[in-house]
Amino acid sequence: MSPWLTVVGIGEDGYKGLGRNARHALLQARQVFGSSRQLDLLPPCIGAERRQWPSPFSLQAVLEQRGEPVCVIASGDPMLFGVGVSLSRQVPVEQMRVIPAPSSYSLAAARLGWALQDVVTLSVVARPLAALNAQLHHGLRLLVLSNDGNSPAAIAALLRERGFGLSHMTVLEHLGGALERRVEGIANEWSDPDIAALNLVAIDCRAAPGTLLLSPLGGLPDEAFRHDGQLTKRDVRAITLARLAPVPGELLWDVGAGCGSIGIEWMRAHPTCRALAIESHEDRQQLIEHNRDALGVPGLQLVRGRAPDALEGLEQPDAIFIGGGVTRAGVLDTCWQRLRSGGRLVANAVTLQSEAMLVNWREQHGGDLTRIHVAHSKPLGEFDTWRQALPITLLEATKP
Repeated sequence: MSPWLTVVGIGEDGYKGLGRNARHALLQARQVFGSSRQLDLLPPCIGAERRQWPSPFSLQAVLEQRGEPVCVIASGDPMLFGVGVSLSRQVPVEQMRVIPAPSSYSLAAARLGWALQDVVTLSVVARPLAALNAQLHHGLRLLVLSNDGNSPAAIAALLRERGFGLSHMTVLEHLGGALERRVEGIANEWSDPDIAALNLVAIDCRAAPGTLLLSPLGGLPDEAFRHDGQLTKRDVRAITLARLAPVPGELLWDVGAGCGSIGIEWMRAHPTCRALAIESHEDRQQLIEHNRDALGVPGLQLVRGRAPDALEGLEQPDAIFIGGGVTRAGVLDTCWQRLRSGGRLVANAVTLQSEAMLVNWREQHGGDLTRIHVAHSKPLGEFDTWRQALPITLLEATKP
């Protein structure tokens, strides 16, 4: 079946910037879908019915035209944070043709002389600004698609709050068009100038002296989290995450999440990693919500409730960490039952009772037990000695 749907990427230079194939598709289409701004870029020779996207946004009107020659116009590359991605999930690839234009990222990299392959590309278009927190590293360069004209000021405020106020910001408006403009400044000194709604923010990240620098690897400093003492400490957390072994695209259940440290670090391992934090304590739920935003994973989903009851109906996980509630009846067995085949279960115990639960469970289901002893040097009078933290018993099991 030949494609009935053509998705055309269009730049700020409008119709004159399109190639022959894109123009031909628009001339042959019976209907053209796009935003009012994009539709206004088309000349009178395009005789197709012009249809603006509905509010709230929906693809249904396009899908109802299946089999008819239809065009959708989108900014730049439709497959880069664009409508082409949404359409590809519902229209078979053999029924859809995509004709991209240069993306805003490509144009920005060309203007700035930045190597695009070395830059982190992000979007805050209808997405939480807090996701930028996971990408703030000294010396890293970011290209961020803005949601509107207020985004640059919000980004500058976030940079200041995280200790990256020395970062250089370049706002590029209307890239590729006659109205293209550049506004530059330091985040600490950003004066909130009037910015066009269509803009991209380029950030050359610079951390101020004394800023807490957060590695993307597991085992963040304990002070990176707000907590009430219910926190898997740094060294044990690093070992636990190594056993959980985050893999791109996988889902973790963080059961008895405390302040959410395991689920948060799981998601920081890769942008496609997902996590559900199950926590019944209201104050700790608030800590999870703060920590997930502060550490750049606002997509972490909080499940308010207590295992095992709160696990009912949740999406099947690829890995489960049990940090609290090991001794509660049914928690271990329910988690094991819900875990997918080949999935990993890791549980930590600190009390004799919870350790006994892990030992008994292992006798029935298998797995490995590891005893973790961590000691830190502390002053003792004029000398130093080792202070032993509470030992942890770690259970690791892979479901057949």
